[in-house]
Amino acid sequence: MTTAVDDALWSAIGDPIRRSMIDLLLAGGPGTATSLSERLPVTRQAVSKHLAVLDRVGLIHSAPVGRERHFRVDEAQLARAVAQLAAVGDAWDARLRRIKRIAETIERHRTDN
Repeated sequence: MTTAVDDALWSAIGDPIRRSMIDLLLAGGPGTATSLSERLPVTRQAVSKHLAVLDRVGLIHSAPVGRERHFRVDEAQLARAVAQLAAVGDAWDARLRRIKRIAETIERHRTDN
């Protein structure tokens, strides 16, 4: 599994409505644009556009069921996103530890002089 940051993936996840959609699909299983729009503060048309973005980056997939499309979360792609977030968090933690060490060294030199 790669942990290189995928900007398109994070741009898709960056929107709060799309994150809510992912949460709803994870909690309730596959859903339609109509069922999601009933639980979100946006129109069905807006939900459809958000679903298209999530589908384009592979976070969800759809299958026709009768006259509707049922959307579900791709758990492997979601796990990839989580791994990327963890890697970015680890990198920032390392940077902050380095900054802290530098600041402590500077402070020690000030108090010694």
